[in-house]
Amino acid sequence: MRITWFGHACFRLVSDSGVTIITDPFDETVGYELPDEQADIVTVSHQHFDHNYVQGVPGNPEVINKIGNFYVKDIPIKGIKSYHDDQGGSKRGINIIYVFEIDGIRVCHLGDLGHVLVEEQVGQIGDVDVLFIPVGGTYTIDANAAASVVSSLKPSIVIPMHYKTDRIDFPIDGVDKFLKVMGGGTHLNDHTLEVKKQDVEGKETRIVVLDYKS
Repeated sequence: MRITWFGHACFRLVSDSGVTIITDPFDETVGYELPDEQADIVTVSHQHFDHNYVQGVPGNPEVINKIGNFYVKDIPIKGIKSYHDDQGGSKRGINIIYVFEIDGIRVCHLGDLGHVLVEEQVGQIGDVDVLFIPVGGTYTIDANAAASVVSSLKPSIVIPMHYKTDRIDFPIDGVDKFLKVMGGGTHLNDHTLEVKKQDVEGKETRIVVLDYKS
């Protein structure tokens, strides 16, 4: 599986068989370059402009934007209810966590999660090999809450997202606060990471920081 980060919460996941998923596409106002990439599947965690610009994805992808179990092009996908805030959704509404199984690797995209996970959600998510986690705070969990979520899910690879970079002016923290709380991480100096099943089997949690694709 190849993982490419376009910035914010937008990733492209490509299976070994070539099935392409794009998560949380953003519109042109966010600051990153739009991912001009065709996809078979697009997932949307919530209906905000920086996560739901599905019309910007070329091709005719199947859009998944709700809670439930889905099976598209041999990819099992589960959408799990959570909230965009720590007040039961009263401030920013519902957020959908997605779990994908791709090439035998379980990938979890937390969207704009606004709270630490409760035991029921941890159980619904299940085993996680690769975790995409927001760390910027303000609109999502911050560095400390993100560390708590990592501890509860125990993934092999953690890829932080939704944090301040030189391309956006959102009032959120950069990635360094999360790395400090977690005791460090690896800057890949690339926008793409290739993950094989053997890379996540019985491995200790490691933090991988990607560059955004431009």
